[in-house]
Amino acid sequence: MRYHSRREALKHSAVGFGSIALSAMLAGESHSAPVDPLLPKQPHFEPKAKRMIFLFMKGGPSHMDTFEHKPLLDRDDGKPYPYNKPKNQFAPTGNLLKSPWKFQPYGQCGHKVSELFPNVARHVDDICFVHGLHGTNAAHGGALLKLHTGSDNFVRPSLGSWVTYGLGTENSSLPGFVTICPTLAHGGVNNWSSAFLPAAFQGTPIGNASVPAKNAKVAFIQNDRIPTDLQKLQLEALRQNNHQFLESTGSDQALEGRIASFELAFRMQGEMPKVEDLSGESSATKALYGLNDPVTENFGRQCLLARRFLERGVRFVQVSHSDAFVQWDQHGDLRKGHTKNAREVDKPIAALLYDLKQRGLLEDTLVWWGGEFGRTPTAQGSNDGRDHNPEGFTMWLAGGGVKGGYSHGATDEYGFFAQQGKVHIHDMHATILHLLGMDHERLTYRHAGRDFRLTDVHGKVVDEIFA
Repeated sequence: MRYHSRREALKHSAVGFGSIALSAMLAGESHSAPVDPLLPKQPHFEPKAKRMIFLFMKGGPSHMDTFEHKPLLDRDDGKPYPYNKPKNQFAPTGNLLKSPWKFQPYGQCGHKVSELFPNVARHVDDICFVHGLHGTNAAHGGALLKLHTGSDNFVRPSLGSWVTYGLGTENSSLPGFVTICPTLAHGGVNNWSSAFLPAAFQGTPIGNASVPAKNAKVAFIQNDRIPTDLQKLQLEALRQNNHQFLESTGSDQALEGRIASFELAFRMQGEMPKVEDLSGESSATKALYGLNDPVTENFGRQCLLARRFLERGVRFVQVSHSDAFVQWDQHGDLRKGHTKNAREVDKPIAALLYDLKQRGLLEDTLVWWGGEFGRTPTAQGSNDGRDHNPEGFTMWLAGGGVKGGYSHGATDEYGFFAQQGKVHIHDMHATILHLLGMDHERLTYRHAGRDFRLTDVHGKVVDEIFA
């Protein structure tokens, strides 16, 4: 798939740049459509999902304390791990540590879920658990970049950018890729960057992890000093200046990206405040997401905003559960930390799944839950913590063409290593793109003399999880 720049598209059109007035584009006239990089594009094949939301749990939630029951940990609590530990570890760990939480089966599928997630547990028949995940980096920074971009040591386009590059968006007045309250640590903007892809596919942050969700807004979205008509005149003058520059210098991707961003920013003034305004939501919906409870209000607001973006045509939305640095990173105080974290997200996530389903959106919306790695089954700290573990962990998917009530793969009997049905992060990326109708080997972009893709030279689609 090759992206044509605005310059190339206009050069080969019959009318040229001069006749495409910005003011006409702002009025939605059709002759501007062929050069909009975010216009909907045809997928490679029939998609199972049309849009996606990523529920990112920053810091690394513990799989054996949440969604993958390991009864041998109860039996062998306090004993040494009987096999070789990973050759490269983030930090030393001690003996085996049982889960402080009880598990019980839920739904018709009978999948066992810890008491940390009683609300999400009610939706197990809609969830596909992938237990054999594994990565390559035991540090937060590298693992976050690997999860979001497919590379832990180079600046590469993020998953959301690849998705919008491949599919465009369905609302020309909103970004194709939105990230709500993203972390600024461990890679920061590189986790939602378009890198060498055109700038139109960059993620648009709504606040950041240091800002309460109720205060998370797109900056400068309203202009109280300059009326709309005057803004149009200013932008038209800017367009003419940019046109003259491009005529004299030729294609300039950075400038063309700025032109596209100016145009989108103008349109967003009318659309974005409507999405961010929750006053029209019913009291029942707000209560469903936990907005009436200070424990769940922050993440619940993010999940409700995500649903509102999705139903308005935004292609990819990410919601991050993170404080200013890390959230699920319990090297110590596992009981306290994971209890607090789960209480904040359990009800909102369950509400999102229910809300999407009852609105008819879950069928063609892919929901992805997970962190950058899991935790060790062995203890750290004062016997109340777990270390980073990229060797084996759990993520789950819902909606969007995956098997509900299904579990794929497993870690070993204690939960240290992915053992059955192993799925690398590259495989997960390839599978997600496939569900969205894209072949990960065909979704490429030419840069610096070679064709790049999200999965680089790796990736295998896990078709066993498809409904």
